[in-house]
Amino acid sequence: MELLLWRHADAEPGFPDDARRLTTRGEQQAARMARWLREHAPTSLRIVVSPAQRTLQTVAPFSKDYEVLAEAGTDADTDTLLAAVGWPDAASAVLVVGHQPTLGIIASRLVGGAEEASFAIKKGALWWFSCRVREGHRETILKAVIPSSLA
Repeated sequence: MELLLWRHADAEPGFPDDARRLTTRGEQQAARMARWLREHAPTSLRIVVSPAQRTLQTVAPFSKDYEVLAEAGTDADTDTLLAAVGWPDAASAVLVVGHQPTLGIIASRLVGGAEEASFAIKKGALWWFSCRVREGHRETILKAVIPSSLA
């Protein structure tokens, strides 16, 4: 399985949290990453997006074909989100457009197995993981970390 974690791009401050919109900078970050994804993403890709406005705006330049899942929302639980996307056994690749700290905790868990730790995933960045079975053991591979500035 391929699991791509895309943190929403730069958003305005404010309240309510789920209504925050992307800034001009955030729109540019989303557009750059969308271009990168069009060139590099797996052809069969399930896209799961948080219901927050800023995640919907982040994914918009890339695709209109996505599922909005509460399990990817601002208060997402890592185990619930991973179960919702089928990690590590889903048949297809999955792109999750979501939030910190959830995505950072998932990344930390997949890289090092640490439940309590979290990586700081920059706004607009993408982390790409792959899972395979080799000699009877499951392995997680970090395929790419792409900040929006390099996309």
